[in-house]
Formats: sequence, C-alpha cells, structure tokens
Amino acid sequence: MINSNKIKTLKDNQSVLAALSIAFAGSLLLALLARLTVPIPFSPVPITGQTFGILFLGGVLGSRMGTLSVIMYILEGLIGLPVFAGGTMGLLYLLGPTGGYLIGFIPVVYLVGYLSKKGSKNSFTSVFLTMIIGTSIIFIFGISWLAVTAGFGTALSIGLYPFIPGAIIKIILATVTVYSINRFTNSFI
Repeated sequence: MINSNKIKTLKDNQSVLAALSIAFAGSLLLALLARLTVPIPFSPVPITGQTFGILFLGGVLGSRMGTLSVIMYILEGLIGLPVFAGGTMGLLYLLGPTGGYLIGFIPVVYLVGYLSKKGSKNSFTSVFLTMIIGTSIIFIFGISWLAVTAGFGTALSIGLYPFIPGAIIKIILATVTVYSINRFTNSFI
C-alpha cells in the first residue's frame, strides 16, 4: 500500500528544490550581469547590467521568485562571493556608495513581479511603464543613500544624470524581452 503522505512530502520537497534552483539561477544571472560594468570616472557607481536583471527577474519570475533571487544574490555577496559589480563583495561594499541601489533591488523586483501578475505584462505599454517605475525606484533608493554622504546635488550629478541614457536602453531591452517572453509563454498556456 502506498502512503499518500509520503508522496505529498516528496512532491513538496521537489517543489521547494525546484523553487530554490530557479531562484539560484536568477541570482547567478544577476552576478553575471554585475560583471558587465562601465566605470564612470567621476562617480563611485558604475553602469552595470544589474538593473536590467532586476526588471527581467521581476517580469519573468514574478514577485516571490524574483525577490528570492535578489535576496540570494545579496546574501551571496555578503558571505564573500564576488557577485557585486566588478566582482566585489562583502558588507562594506553593501554599506558603500552603491548600497542604496542594491537594497532598492528588493522592493523593485517584488513590485515589477506584482504588477506583472496583475496584468501589466499583457500589453507592451504596461510593461514599459512598469519598467520605468521600477527603474525610478532603484534611482530613488540609490540617490537617497548617496545623498547621506555626498549631499543631494552631488548624489544627482554622480548617481543619476550619467545613468539616464543607460537606464533608457535597459528599460527598452527589459520591456521587449519581458513582453516577448510573456507572449511566448502565454501562447502555450
């Protein structure tokens, strides 16, 4: 006789393992995108692929899995794995000039995932607006963090203005990618 409780436990364990595997893959994607850096000579904050990754993970994985991926990513950096921009790591990096951007990743991936689940992934314009909102919130966190040590005017000049062209490109790329993936996956459901 087969014990149905053992089968349910096995299925639950497989679900947890699958979720952790997906979240870990998301954290690895962020780590890879953090390696794509363009240093700005007058700013302690480099241009990276991370913001694209955050928008992508929220839009494709959703709020829970995307958030779990980002939390794993930050924990990986905190324990000493070189996953942050340019292969950096540790608590001091998280507390440094870029810390606000990193912390802002958590609410943004959740919000993008939440909005996507509520239907914003169904139209190109909605996805585009969601990506603009997400990017804006990352900037709010990052600039606020920078302003504590550098002042608001300096934070804008070294933490926002030089990043606007790259942000526009990443918003467009994330919009096209997320919208296309969601249309493709919805065609099979």
